[in-house]
Amino acid sequence: MAPEKTFYLETFGCQMNAHDSEKVIGTLQRAGYAQVDSEEEAGLILYNTCSIRDKAEQKVFHRLNDYKALHKAGKRFGVLGCVAQQEGEKIFERAPYVSLVSGSASYRKLPEMLSRLEAGETRITGLDDRQTDETFETEFTARQNPYRGYITIIEGCDKFCAYCVVPYTRGKERSRTSASVLEEARRIADLGYSEIQLLGQNVNSYRDPDGKLSFAELLAAVGQVPGIRRVRFTTSHPRHFTKDIVEAIDAYPQLCDHVHLPVQSGSSRVLKAMNREYTRDWYLERISWIKAAKRTISLSTDIIVGFPGETPEEFIETMDLLAEVQYDCVFGFKYSARPNTPALVMIDSIPEAEKAQRLQVLLDRQREIQRANYAKHLGETMEVMVEGANPARGQIAGRSSQNKSVNFTWPQPIAPAPGTYLNVRITATHPNSLVGEAV
Repeated sequence: MAPEKTFYLETFGCQMNAHDSEKVIGTLQRAGYAQVDSEEEAGLILYNTCSIRDKAEQKVFHRLNDYKALHKAGKRFGVLGCVAQQEGEKIFERAPYVSLVSGSASYRKLPEMLSRLEAGETRITGLDDRQTDETFETEFTARQNPYRGYITIIEGCDKFCAYCVVPYTRGKERSRTSASVLEEARRIADLGYSEIQLLGQNVNSYRDPDGKLSFAELLAAVGQVPGIRRVRFTTSHPRHFTKDIVEAIDAYPQLCDHVHLPVQSGSSRVLKAMNREYTRDWYLERISWIKAAKRTISLSTDIIVGFPGETPEEFIETMDLLAEVQYDCVFGFKYSARPNTPALVMIDSIPEAEKAQRLQVLLDRQREIQRANYAKHLGETMEVMVEGANPARGQIAGRSSQNKSVNFTWPQPIAPAPGTYLNVRITATHPNSLVGEAV
């Protein structure tokens, strides 16, 4: 393999980015490239970036700067993903040794862009933004996860929440046909995967271009693919969370009994300022559907504290919602301004110290809720899918259908392979995990 036909890819950010990287890797390998383990070994160095978190762009440019000396050795650089779309050709100005800048909406053009790179072009861009109706589909996905297969069913976002850059970096919402999703699910099952996770910025906003299946019907259909034992989906938007999703989870045991439903705030006024398109009562109605299910469905959420204008009383509304819903997991964040978002024009008058204090209060309260929730599993026997091993602690790591981490002892000298399903009796509980022994 010629050195220039090797590549190194580093991924920042979410599961969507991680799965995008699987497809990018497969595309590169199909074009004759070999993946290597470090920048120093690679002819082509790629960073698949995320711009959700604060100072994401700075982190990318710092990383590029750390390795710019490799450019003198003939290595080429590419910036992919959300920061690429957000910064565009400004990346060439700040890092002139970069040869390729491509947003995720342009990944379908990667073979063409690689050919141009090999022909000697030094400034290649793929910046479709919100223009394209096409999705990135490939049969050559290089799946990196040994136990879970990911399928993106919808790309982009049309919600324009005031704090979020995703609509500007990933383009408009565009769904894949249900036929193509099911075909990929069957390919995944044929590879030996028994768990599938369906992905989308707003996964339940899915609209089948062929008009055949609703999102709930697609969930059920994926769950019925031979060989598939678990189906997960993330992330749902409350505006499009319908009762038939809960009915599908009740009807098909292959659908995991876990729903991630971001609320962001417990205050209807703050939700309106965030442009979330629902109220507190609307959200809680959907929670009532989930809690009325025949199966006990685990709930997780995202919450932002310190959004511009959030009063102490509105923060208390969020704390009250926390107590009412009793989530099993909360991802909490302090508000930070992101480029190009509507919230930039809002007066961010809440001091960072106050934001940090609110976040700590929220996380401390949530920890106590989780301590009580997880303690309910003591003595229970549950099915766990093995994800790996922790030899230092003599435990196997796995996950329940409710997406709870389970660490358990295994009596045999050879650890079970990732993807194996075992029954585990829970002998101890913590706020973020369960401990048990294989039955």
